[in-house]
Amino acid sequence: MTDPASYRPDSIPTEPGVYRFFNDKGTVIYVGKAKNLKNRLNSYFQKNLLEKTYRMVNEAVRVDWTIVNTEIEALQLEFTWIKTENPKYNIQFKDDKSYPYLAVSLTDEFPRLFISRAKKRPGVKYFGPYAHAWALRSSFDVIQKLEEQLIREQADREVAEKEYEETIDKLTRKMANDDHKHSAKITDLEDKLEALKEFSVKRDQIDQEMKELHERINR
Repeated sequence: MTDPASYRPDSIPTEPGVYRFFNDKGTVIYVGKAKNLKNRLNSYFQKNLLEKTYRMVNEAVRVDWTIVNTEIEALQLEFTWIKTENPKYNIQFKDDKSYPYLAVSLTDEFPRLFISRAKKRPGVKYFGPYAHAWALRSSFDVIQKLEEQLIREQADREVAEKEYEETIDKLTRKMANDDHKHSAKITDLEDKLEALKEFSVKRDQIDQEMKELHERINR
């Protein structure tokens, strides 16, 4: 048994990656992936570990890791290392007589993705079987995250479209209102000009009448 504190890393990156625990013979005994390597690896050196995890970290004498760019890359590298290294603490369903399938429900209003070991039934499309359930579950987790991301992006697009439509509607109403106000101002100006014109005509008539009256008086 090894004290895990003796090989606990001091500086761990926060990027996504894949990590490996080794025993004193240099054999890989566990492979895992993480979205944040620092958070995940530190969790192995805490108290109250599960029995299996406790045995693994006490059998190990060192741990290393490889940084990757995305969770998809982490899944691929994890799959490759588990397949080549065959670590004893990675769950492998070698003795399970029923292999799992990745299934998609086609008859539901919203198609549902799930893992199934049950007998195939109508209305469900199956992919598989998969000999390594751990790989399927890892893939399933990644697919769900991608699906959640797509849903969020779609929601963001719908919100953006709604905001765009609301903005256009407000602008249209404002332009119509401004146009109405502008038309009212034009009409009012035209009325005033017309009144001024009538006043000018009447004034000219009065001036002419006064002129004619003045001429008759002076005869």
